[in-house]
Amino acid sequence: MRFCDLNESQLLALAITAEEEDGRIYRDFAHELRKNFPATAELFEHMADEESGHRHRLIELYQKKFGSHIPLVRRQDVKGFMVPRSSWLLRTVRPEKAREQAAVMELDARKFYEAAARQSNDAAVRQLLGDLAQEEQRHESVAEQINERQAANGELGIEQNVARRLFVLHFVQPGLAGLMDGSVSTLAPLFAAAFATGNTAETFKVGLAASVGAGISMGFAEALSDDGKLSGRGTPWLRGLVCGLMTAIGGLGHTLPFLIPDFRLAMTIAMVVVVIELSIISFIRWRYMDTPLLSAAFQVIVGGLLVFLAGWFIGAS
Repeated sequence: MRFCDLNESQLLALAITAEEEDGRIYRDFAHELRKNFPATAELFEHMADEESGHRHRLIELYQKKFGSHIPLVRRQDVKGFMVPRSSWLLRTVRPEKAREQAAVMELDARKFYEAAARQSNDAAVRQLLGDLAQEEQRHESVAEQINERQAANGELGIEQNVARRLFVLHFVQPGLAGLMDGSVSTLAPLFAAAFATGNTAETFKVGLAASVGAGISMGFAEALSDDGKLSGRGTPWLRGLVCGLMTAIGGLGHTLPFLIPDFRLAMTIAMVVVVIELSIISFIRWRYMDTPLLSAAFQVIVGGLLVFLAGWFIGAS
């Protein structure tokens, strides 16, 4: 149905349903974030309580005006409404993303109440809807005040450190392990095939097989090594996916140059790519693992050089 066709009872019913859905989303956010992000969970609990208060006032007015039966009118039943994403799909949402969605939801609620108030001809309904529009606008300042207080207490700083640690555990560690394995372990079979055959097409096939095979192997190994319940390292299939993809990417990086028919040019580009890959690995170790940059570079380059020499020795023999 069109928004302009809604009468006062339908406007109130729609507002009641919207407040129920928003409050449920905020409480779901609070539940999921409470363990690692208590300050943000407190903010969403406060917002959920506000939505509950709005719902009670809407229901009270509806009962006075139209009786006890409230028809189910949802946002998806009205053209032009933005329906917020279901909270059960956002289990892994980060605190800042949850706050962004909450800000969008509050803005949409304010716009709805302003439009509904203009459309209503009943004085009591129009007054309540107008009051709720102003309260939704004040929610933004209330949230900012809570954020400022939490920042002053150091709570948000603690949450940022926790978020960084979880990001490292869930994505950086498995990704780095895969990138190192793909970039280093595939050097030996790739360059052994290159020096043994001198044929770029055959070398590409060997590199492709090694990269894809290593990606599948590392993905399963990472997923099956830890269910994440005790270590807090996150969902096994997600870690396995990240690790497997980064392994394949690490191997394919220096394999793709061998699509070039010119052997010397392909070999030169592949070596340059290897240097870039090892530099990226060193940077990630320095950036996220607190490893001194020179130490990280030395360890990675020495390891890569040894694997390359092994492939060269085997291929040339």
